[in-house]
Amino acid sequence: MDNAVRVARDGWSRRRFVGAVAGTAAVVAVPAPAAPPPDPAPAPVPHGRKADPGPRPLYLGTYTSVEGGGKGVLVARYDPVSGAVTDAEPLAGIPDPSYVTVHPDGHTLYAVDEREDGAVTAVRLADGRVLGSRSTGGSGPCHLSVHPGGRWLLSANYGSGSVAVHPVDASGAVGERTALAAHSSPAPGRGQQGPHAHQFITSPDGGHVLSVDLGTDTVYTYRLDTGHGTLTEVSRAHTRPGAGPRHLTFHPNGRYAYLANEVDDTVAVCAYDPVTGRLTVGEPQSSGSAGDATNYPAQFVVTPDGGYAFLANRGHDSVARYAVEEGGARLRLLDTVPVDGDFPRQLALAPDGRLLFTANQRSGTVSVFHVDTRTGALSQAGEPFASPVAVCAVPL
Repeated sequence: MDNAVRVARDGWSRRRFVGAVAGTAAVVAVPAPAAPPPDPAPAPVPHGRKADPGPRPLYLGTYTSVEGGGKGVLVARYDPVSGAVTDAEPLAGIPDPSYVTVHPDGHTLYAVDEREDGAVTAVRLADGRVLGSRSTGGSGPCHLSVHPGGRWLLSANYGSGSVAVHPVDASGAVGERTALAAHSSPAPGRGQQGPHAHQFITSPDGGHVLSVDLGTDTVYTYRLDTGHGTLTEVSRAHTRPGAGPRHLTFHPNGRYAYLANEVDDTVAVCAYDPVTGRLTVGEPQSSGSAGDATNYPAQFVVTPDGGYAFLANRGHDSVARYAVEEGGARLRLLDTVPVDGDFPRQLALAPDGRLLFTANQRSGTVSVFHVDTRTGALSQAGEPFASPVAVCAVPL
């Protein structure tokens, strides 16, 4: 057994192996970001749509601790019509900010510090000032989100299999942790060494928060006390053994959600009851990889109108396009589109749903696609933008 295989079998190290470590050689070969072509012709503005005001910010999360890695959180600019990405500059030198999100008021960015001694960091966007960091109480935090009310920050510790809650004050700064819930049961799934919390989000109705755990093949639902920041577990939804659930994305109607299963290369439609917080996991479906390559589904996004869903496929290096049918209860696979990059770790839609971004970890690039709002069809918007070890892209 070689060293790479040993690393791949060891909990949090496996996560970094699947992409971060395996992608190191590719990162070294990535060229510096190319200058945009002079005076590119703007894309035509669809009938009935006003011209967009100008470039918008695109925040990029990276790994800093791998050879050829990034320099923390970057901010680039994208044209909301043409999709062209330019002018990436360092925003904050946070160590291993592998996932970033922005407060609902748009004034503060939050990043995980995916290290053994995990932390979350707040950055004021007006001037890039770091407002401080707080321990997540666990190792390898890989995801975070802000509760819609703006007062609580939710984070998931992959390495230790726990989720944390921190208060957010009026300035956007993060306070001391108010809750830490460890996923101590059920027992780890097939091939897992322990629990691995991969995501922590709020349901669309705002009544519950849900954590997806790859290691225990379980989605945990909690009630968040929005006055005190404490958690009470209310239900658990189990996938089939060995599925390795990674990310859950809700349909806009809040009654259904779509689950990406990293380990067994499947997806599932889930029914959600907003009254009880109970999630019911449906039968496994194809990720679109068709067994052509070792593939790790990463993340779903759903168009604002709820008509289409897109899935990032790492290994197959594609975006799978699904039609959403029966009010969200059914996904129908339409096709897959190559990302023109290696290992698409994360997807994000522009706020109006007309552009799709993929952060391609091993190639160190961000690909941009136009989204046809009538058919969900994807068409690439120029060459991918070079950004070393890009693992998260957040367009505003």
